[in-house]
Amino acid sequence: MSADFVKEQVGGRMRARSGTARAAPSNKLSEAERERVLAIANEPAHASLAPHQIVPRLADQGVYVASESTFYRVLKAANQQHGRGRARRPSRRVVTTHRADGPNQLWCWDITWLPTTVKGQFYYWYMMKDIHSRKLVANEVHASETSEHAARLLVNGCLREGLAGRPLVLHSDNGAAMKGSTMLASMQNLGVMPSFSRPRVSNDNAYAETLFRTAKYCPLWPQKPFETLAEARAWVQRFVQWYNEEHRHNGIRYVTPAQRHRGEAPELLRHRIAVYEAARKRKPQRWSRKTRNWSLSDVGVVKPGTRGRSRTETKGCVNGSRDNYLENRRTRGNPRKQTRKSPN
Repeated sequence: MSADFVKEQVGGRMRARSGTARAAPSNKLSEAERERVLAIANEPAHASLAPHQIVPRLADQGVYVASESTFYRVLKAANQQHGRGRARRPSRRVVTTHRADGPNQLWCWDITWLPTTVKGQFYYWYMMKDIHSRKLVANEVHASETSEHAARLLVNGCLREGLAGRPLVLHSDNGAAMKGSTMLASMQNLGVMPSFSRPRVSNDNAYAETLFRTAKYCPLWPQKPFETLAEARAWVQRFVQWYNEEHRHNGIRYVTPAQRHRGEAPELLRHRIAVYEAARKRKPQRWSRKTRNWSLSDVGVVKPGTRGRSRTETKGCVNGSRDNYLENRRTRGNPRKQTRKSPN
């Protein structure tokens, strides 16, 4: 005789199970025992304790009612499996996300150390970067790390880019200079919205970290430490000029940050597409698939609260490219420290 089957939906899929009545397990608690477990768990002495606290207390009194897992199971069936103390239930916070579909909408900034000829002494490079175009919009080098220098850098950057009265989000990590009262006051006066990463995250400000990695591993990087502050400032200016005007950035389809910032990238990429299509028509036998993808997204995203790997160029971030993420991976474990920071 064939058994009856009942269809049920489990996890979005239909599954057939036997409809034959099954015998109750021999070790199943009786209704009286379940009521006793609930009564003990709800006693005033146990009302604020979890089962892993209740069971040992009962054992010290020479009483055994059920195991800890049974207590948990009975409490869950009675809809009492929740925090039993005075602490509030944990709340889920929405991850802060900022998007930019054009230049001067979303910036990031950070500070890195520049080596000097004096052991234990460093110069501090203050850098602000536009996430949409990757252009370095403001840069200064100082002999100390303070929020006053950072506030002055922000004011100069806003004046240079003509951002008076325009909304701007400034993303950074949680360093002392980033959260200093002078810096926060300047941001409020300029109408700049602050954005901070989650504390104790190694890749919390990946756009700035990848920039510093590019700077300290490019051919322009000096072979010897900087002797004077003026020398360090001159080098930073030379690097900024090269990075903005000459460097083809792999995260924005190999156009320069300045071209992207000025809106010249779409026309340049259309020209590249035409060049590739003409080459394909001349010798189609060399092309087994489509030509190279030169499309470039106009949306930039920063997610300061995401866990795990950096959301810089992959899922949820700018341009759908993996270049900056892979660049971060290449720098991990490298003995040469590219972004030394002062303790906060």
